Amino acid sequence: MIPSVLFVCLGNICRSPLAEGALRAEAARLGLDLIVDSAGTGDWHAGEPPDERAQRTALRHGVDISGLRARQVRPADFRRFTHVIALDHDNLAGLRKVAPTDAAAELSLLLDHVEGREGQPVADPWFGDEAGFETTWAEVEAAARALAARLHAAGGLTLRNSTDAAP
Repeated sequence: MIPSVLFVCLGNICRSPLAEGALRAEAARLGLDLIVDSAGTGDWHAGEPPDERAQRTALRHGVDISGLRARQVRPADFRRFTHVIALDHDNLAGLRKVAPTDAAAELSLLLDHVEGREGQPVADPWFGDEAGFETTWAEVEAAARALAARLHAAGGLTLRNSTDAAP
């Protein structure tokens, strides 16, 4: 089975699309066959692109997330993805509440994948300036490297788009 990762934050316009972009970039660098997507526990921004500050931050690091669109997490995501990864404790608790009883996905916090950062939330840059988005990028990039290395150890060849995942 091809590993598949869904990153989840509140609105799916800051942290989770940054995490998606960082993991896509790292998976491509490693040649890892991986499905990556992101979603929010809320639906306020459904259909919207990532926050412009998030887009600028990702671009400064060579990653274009402008084509991503926010969506709300669905019960089917817990069967579609092998890993559903929350960016903070509140969203992890929300995911546990909406996960169907037959959920197959491994639930975790993103920084659980970074040695020494286990149990910590990713910084939420929403109410801050560009510097806050840089902090968030550094955290999601470090986690993407660690997660990709873990998944790479299991084997893989090429990056696939999230639309290639089975429904």
